[in-house]
Amino acid sequence: MSPQRPVGDLFRRFRDRLDGGAETTGPGGADPAAPAVETSVSPGDAVADRSRPAPTGGGGRRRGGRGRRGGEDLTVPEAEFTSYYGRPILKAPVWKWDIAAYLFTGGLAAGSSLLAAGGQLTGRPALRRAGRVASLAAVTASTVFLIKDLGRPARFHHMLRVAKPTSPMSVGTWILSAFGPAAGIAAVAEGAPWLPERGLPGLVRRVLPPVGHAAGLAAAATAPALATYTGVLLADTAVPSWHEAYAELPTIFAGSALASGAGVGLIAAPTAQAGPARRMAVAGAALELYGAHRVETRLGLLSEPYRTGRAGRLLRAGRALTAVGVAGALLGRRSRALSALSGAALLGASVATRFGIFEGGVASAKDPKYTVVPQRERLDRRRAAGA
Repeated sequence: MSPQRPVGDLFRRFRDRLDGGAETTGPGGADPAAPAVETSVSPGDAVADRSRPAPTGGGGRRRGGRGRRGGEDLTVPEAEFTSYYGRPILKAPVWKWDIAAYLFTGGLAAGSSLLAAGGQLTGRPALRRAGRVASLAAVTASTVFLIKDLGRPARFHHMLRVAKPTSPMSVGTWILSAFGPAAGIAAVAEGAPWLPERGLPGLVRRVLPPVGHAAGLAAAATAPALATYTGVLLADTAVPSWHEAYAELPTIFAGSALASGAGVGLIAAPTAQAGPARRMAVAGAALELYGAHRVETRLGLLSEPYRTGRAGRLLRAGRALTAVGVAGALLGRRSRALSALSGAALLGASVATRFGIFEGGVASAKDPKYTVVPQRERLDRRRAAGA
């Protein structure tokens, strides 16, 4: 009975046989530990052996890859980006439509408070009233959407226990907490004329207007932060098309907030008092269209989710509605109906833009190429810079 052969020798013999060359573990290519084995070769086998190509030198390895028996090449396919079984590399955001609605209502609240401040400072009571009421309604809806996403109202309260400047969510919670009461007091002050003139209600009637004016200005001072912090919040995530658009998202959201606030003024105020709303519409549309154009052209591959699919359709609809709204605001100076239609178009544009940005980011997180390809491009740039 022949002695047991080491596993390493068996593996080397198997490897050399795959390479198509003679074994080199012993002199003359023979394994000194191998037992003698008689083999019979038929004439047909000999002819077949002579017809095979001779193995290449170097143990049968070729430049293009390891050779198989008989000198056949083992080619390796060109590497491509992929992920485990095609699954996304990043976990897509679990946020649903309520967070996209939260983005819109937060911007609407901010824009409406700026509209109300403009009406207050320029002596336009109808514009001021419309802005204050819309601001309170929007910030209330925004709070409801946020609490719905958090799951329990207590979690919103718990977020106020810590103020963390490096966390956009923490900063946003404090901004919302400061803006909400100010907007609420300003809106309640609009009901002062309905109170009786005598007694305690009469005192409240006299006190509310100046308090409401101060609260309205305080809300307007907080409004820019409320309008833009959600853009910073999205850019602070690992979602590729949000993260890379860190410079554009606050601009888009600021413009969208101004446009939506202008829409409220164009719908609710008489044309004689809608001058600030028209100017807000032009300024907001310019910022929104500029930012949207940048995210669709500046980000390279990461701009693709904003141009295709549901996000692309929403953003294109937002641009069209914005153009219609601005044109109606400028041309309908004397037509209340045309002003109202243009205001509705601006509100629709703001909704479409916010939902389009939201959908574009979610789409980029679901496809592995939006994570892998930009990473490789950044790595290649670093290598080229260090060379």
